[in-house]
Amino acid sequence: MTNSSSKNSIAQAHGRYIRGSASKVRRVLDQIRGRSYRDALIMLEFMPYRSTGPITKVLRSAVANAEHNLGMDPSSLIITTASADMGPVMKRYRPRAQGRAFAIKKQTCHISIAVASSSSPTTSEVSN
Repeated sequence: MTNSSSKNSIAQAHGRYIRGSASKVRRVLDQIRGRSYRDALIMLEFMPYRSTGPITKVLRSAVANAEHNLGMDPSSLIITTASADMGPVMKRYRPRAQGRAFAIKKQTCHISIAVASSSSPTTSEVSN
């Protein structure tokens, strides 16, 4: 029974069809993975990348899910997993010289962030 409660101590949020390439989003997610919620917010605030806006939105949603659905304290949350997968590509065309068409790929990505309480593993170890 303690195993099922430890699985429930992870809150997730997903951002789907976010404009921007997955590789550019991953470079920001790699910086905040494993950090506390507060440290991650401070880092995202001062990073010079365009993808920090949607990442902050998904992170706040994951913390809100943890707080509302699982009753966790936001100050004790740590980002356990953060990933970005490719979404569908919107294909557009620009006219070029001599009647040619030049393809433009407008990439999208799916952002997934999971947070867990930093004190949850010690609590389950004590109960065993």
